[in-house]
Amino acid sequence: MPTTLEQTLAKVQYRLLPLLIAGYFSAYLDRVNVSFAALQMNADLSIGPEAFGFVSGIFFLGYCLFEVPSNIIMTRVGARLWLARIMVTWGLLSAATAFVTDVYSLATVRFLLGAAEAGFFPGVIYYLTNWVPSAKRARVVSMFMMAIPVSTIIGAPISGTILDQWNGVMGFHGWQWLFMLEALPAITLGILCFFTLTERPSDATWLSKSEREELLAHLVADRELHVPSHSHSIRDALTDRRVIILAIACFGVGIGLYGLGFWMPQIVKSMSLSNSATGWIVAVPYAISALFMIFWGRHSDRSGERIWHIAIPSLVAGAAFGLCAFVTSPVLLLTLLTIASACTLSIFPVFWTLPATMLMGPAAAAGIALINSVANSSGFFGPYLIGFAKQHGASSQTAIALMAIFMFAAAALILSMELEAKKRLPT
Repeated sequence: MPTTLEQTLAKVQYRLLPLLIAGYFSAYLDRVNVSFAALQMNADLSIGPEAFGFVSGIFFLGYCLFEVPSNIIMTRVGARLWLARIMVTWGLLSAATAFVTDVYSLATVRFLLGAAEAGFFPGVIYYLTNWVPSAKRARVVSMFMMAIPVSTIIGAPISGTILDQWNGVMGFHGWQWLFMLEALPAITLGILCFFTLTERPSDATWLSKSEREELLAHLVADRELHVPSHSHSIRDALTDRRVIILAIACFGVGIGLYGLGFWMPQIVKSMSLSNSATGWIVAVPYAISALFMIFWGRHSDRSGERIWHIAIPSLVAGAAFGLCAFVTSPVLLLTLLTIASACTLSIFPVFWTLPATMLMGPAAAAGIALINSVANSSGFFGPYLIGFAKQHGASSQTAIALMAIFMFAAAALILSMELEAKKRLPT
């Protein structure tokens, strides 16, 4: 029978997660829908593989530059106002992408889009640490991050259909309609966020007094439990060796995530498929990934283990990426890409439980933002690396296999933290 705390946390999840998941769904859709737009846009704007990798990735340069400042501002003005501002701004800029005329204007808008979206993901992670005890956090974060595969499960078929069915409507190309139509959810959700998001548990009138008090008591006890290992200042957070290792490891995993995410539609389209069929097929690996991500996050919570729940899928994803260089069968290639996708995505819900066990308060916000900022710079290097390799003669399979190096490196860094922790234990 569920405890009172579990019932309260269930209420919290039902109240907060739908809006946050929908927001992240829209964020991820708007950052990667350029991968589907490319099926038409690259020919219209004369964009080659290396240039496409660059304009895909420049989003993350803007994102990284404004990540930490954005999250620090959020701790001062509150999540409700700041998350709403982020969503509305990125929605408007995503719609503006429909009116670019060349690779330079596209790169400019993509950079501004990244700057506008900066702070949303780490802001939500920090926001959730104020609502959910650490022992339950991987499960909640996995539900939130399920928006990544779901955005592709739903967005890929929709994007393919828009490209085919809306091409030429009112004189606009299909890729222009894609940017305009898929920007609308972000703007709408930003307005909803401002009027409906509850700032903190003490403000939750939809919880009873006893539920609020019990939840707050557990959150205080949870923070006190970790006080000895926390850094309390923003400066400490930004120079903490553990935070830096986590940032570099997450960078490696992000190389795999974004390299695959931005190039998979073109890899699938090269199998002589229509845009619509490409959308449906791309959705399949992400549907499987969504299910595995939920399973893996819950498994980590039940076992209480984090490090190996990050290292194992990193190693498996690295192997799957590496094997892509040696296959010619489309079915086998898609199978390997599905394994790589599922393992890569399953890492993040577990990974994002770690920073909050090391840091607290504004330091946690800054530390999470720093990790996410460094990690998201992989969104530039991953797509660009594949585009560069393709531009210089590599096949799609060989280019995607390069992701294996970074996945293996991420696993090694995470395991080094485990070894270091064991060395500090008294003998």
